Amino acid sequence: MIDIENNMTANNMYKHSITLPRGTLDLTYKINSATHNNNLEKNDSYQLKDLLGFAQRINPKRAFLFVSKVLGRHIPVAPSTMRHAFTDLANLVPNKLPTPILVIGMAETAVGLSAGVHQALQTRYSQALLLNSTRHAQHDESSDANGANSLLTTFCEDHSHASQHLIYQSSDKVTQEQLLASKTLIMVDDEASTGNTCVNVVTALRNAGLTQLKQVHLTTLVDWSLDQENTNKQTEDAKPARMADRLTGIEFHRHHLLSGAWQWTDAPNPEPITMPSVDTTAAGSQALGHTGNWGRFPTLDSTEGFDKYLSSFQAAFARFNDQESFNDQKIFDVTQLPKRILVLGSNEFVWLPFLLAEWLEAASQKSDSDTDAIVKFSALTRSPIALGGAITTMLSFGDNYGLGMTNFAYNVEPSDWDLIVLCVETSSNSVDDLWQNLDNVLVVSPTL
Repeated sequence: MIDIENNMTANNMYKHSITLPRGTLDLTYKINSATHNNNLEKNDSYQLKDLLGFAQRINPKRAFLFVSKVLGRHIPVAPSTMRHAFTDLANLVPNKLPTPILVIGMAETAVGLSAGVHQALQTRYSQALLLNSTRHAQHDESSDANGANSLLTTFCEDHSHASQHLIYQSSDKVTQEQLLASKTLIMVDDEASTGNTCVNVVTALRNAGLTQLKQVHLTTLVDWSLDQENTNKQTEDAKPARMADRLTGIEFHRHHLLSGAWQWTDAPNPEPITMPSVDTTAAGSQALGHTGNWGRFPTLDSTEGFDKYLSSFQAAFARFNDQESFNDQKIFDVTQLPKRILVLGSNEFVWLPFLLAEWLEAASQKSDSDTDAIVKFSALTRSPIALGGAITTMLSFGDNYGLGMTNFAYNVEPSDWDLIVLCVETSSNSVDDLWQNLDNVLVVSPTL
């Protein structure tokens, strides 16, 4: 059971208390009245209830989880709602930043968010690079003699269920030179709690050759690290020193839709928990198909490969729906789309699936605007979360990467949907029988 209490304090600050089985989470936060692009046009404020729910992690490192309502990861969300959040967040980043600019997203939760922010930023910074961290070891034409891509660096996300991250460099000389010459880093994540991950990322990048960094912009949906002490003193009970003080020689900025601070109090004698084994950066036994470059390697164009991916979906749906005319005339009949569609990305493979969900949402609206058609997006994940609060249902199954670990889908009841489009970057037969045995599931896989 999860209990929630709300109170307003002075200076437009709010207090919010959530009681979880393993303890109590106390929040103090303020609503962000942000502006767009440094002009005076006010953005609609995001309330806490618009952005977050709460749940309990199955993780001894941290017992609670902020569950985003706009990210499309643990709660199915309309693609238009996600796009709105991506753009609003990107619009908080100021103009006239030092270039070259690198936008970097954190696996697995924020790789779609980072691509969305990057795409919105390119209206002002057309040459900004996108690069995501990954937990999947990569192999391609730039592999070394041992068959592995050259890593740029690694870093650790201390509180995560899977703490190790990999960051790859580019095999293209011009792109690699631009990456190393980056002067502005825009780090995108769903939330900031202590700032440790940001500091770890920046330190790793600087040590890997990005020595010209002048500015770091921590860009998050919610920032809970605003109560850090302005001190270099570190004790077991003290908050970490401010990020601005830990990133010497760098100008530090924050951008977020909502901000505040949290405090966690353990319940008396909480029951011990065992976290599933999910902390690996192995490649897995299943080969990854080519789906374009959406950020595992530095890229200017995160939409590379989407046209081909959309065609693959259309052909697969035509076969699934006995729509033979598509194969003959290459015309996709959007009137054949069912009313209730859920698109599921898989782990880090979420950006092209999101673009597909966005296309389906627009196509459904165009085909018959008077219907109650619904398209939502969510994703499979390796993150173990307990039932309760924002997590109402949980499906568990074997991962499709051949890592032998359990994956999860939260708040997904298959019978609620006329069609579930399960998007994977591995072969279709890598998908667990739980999905294979459902009549309303269409698996979309690249050709390997």
